[in-house]
Amino acid sequence: MSESLSATMIAAALVGGYLLGSIPFGVIATRLGGAGDVRSIGSGNIGATNVLRTGRKDLAAITLLGDGGKGAVAVLLAWLATRDGTAEQQAVLTSLAAGAAFLGHLFPVWLRFKGGKGVATFFGTMLAAAWPVGLAAAATWLIVAFLFRISSLAALVAVALAPLVALWLGRPGAIALLALFMALLVLVRHSENVRRLLKGQEPKIGGSKTPAESAEA
Repeated sequence: MSESLSATMIAAALVGGYLLGSIPFGVIATRLGGAGDVRSIGSGNIGATNVLRTGRKDLAAITLLGDGGKGAVAVLLAWLATRDGTAEQQAVLTSLAAGAAFLGHLFPVWLRFKGGKGVATFFGTMLAAAWPVGLAAAATWLIVAFLFRISSLAALVAVALAPLVALWLGRPGAIALLALFMALLVLVRHSENVRRLLKGQEPKIGGSKTPAESAEA
């Protein structure tokens, strides 16, 4: 952590990022859109995939953009706060804000710490914090999804490779640590998907699935 960053700035990035990440766009979108409470539908997850089970593609799109966007906004605010600082200061503060926003999505204070699985927020934060890494992760998701037709596998491969891509592209260490931090949490949140993948039981994109058998955002 950079010693030149004040405790106030660090605290603001952590608290502000967490509160932004805690905004449950899936719950808000479905309630305001007249689709009920997404937590009582399908798998009960608040991500865009479960919102789609309401039959409302518009609400799912809003959720996807909101979950990704809140991480990007947290990064942008931290970047603005350090726009007159060094590249290291910006990398550290934006990574802290991004990591806090990611935790907020997974464990939102407004929903008794029961949140989503973090895929959309991962992509939003990485695209904002280090767009080449974010684009590489998105490309990885598309390639794996095209080859294997399994959404959860595509997400897990994309997030797992992101820290290595960050190092390969010479991004600051704070960015690589951020990518690693989020990748580990995404893996933990997808433990059930991993079990099904190992058993060859994970459903494919467009195939039939049980309510709990998908990679939620």
